[in-house]
Amino acid sequence: MFRIILATALLSPTAATMARADPCEGRLPTRHGETFAGTVRYVGDGDSLCVGRTSNPNEWIEVRLADFDAPELRERDGRRGHEILTRLARGRQVSCTASWGRSGRVVSHDRVIASCRLNGQRLGDLLRAQRTPQGGN
Repeated sequence: MFRIILATALLSPTAATMARADPCEGRLPTRHGETFAGTVRYVGDGDSLCVGRTSNPNEWIEVRLADFDAPELRERDGRRGHEILTRLARGRQVSCTASWGRSGRVVSHDRVIASCRLNGQRLGDLLRAQRTPQGGN
C-alpha cells in the first residue's frame, strides 16, 4: 500500500510542480523605480532570477527581467537560455530597478518586473551579446 501511495505522489502533477517551484519568498518591491541589490541566488529560466543579500530564501526577491524575453524552460532553447543566464549571473552582485510591465503593473505572476545591472551593464544587453535565445512570453 505504501508503494502505491508513494508512486501516486511522485507522479502527480502537483509533485512535479513543487519540485520545480522557485525558492524565492522575499517581499517584492511594488513601486516603479524602487531599487534593490544583492547576489543572484537562483535562476529560474532565461529571464527570471532571484536576488538576495543573504542566503535566506525568505529574503530573496524574484525578478522577471524587464528588458529580455527568453523561451520558457519546456520550450525549444529554453534550457539553453537558463544555462547562459546561470553562467552569466549566478553568484554575482546585481543592482535592479523595478519597472512597469506590459500590464501596467510592477508585479506580475508573483515576480517584480525589473531591469538589473551586472558590473554596470544591463543583463538584457549581456544576454543578447551572448546570443541567448529570445522569444518567450
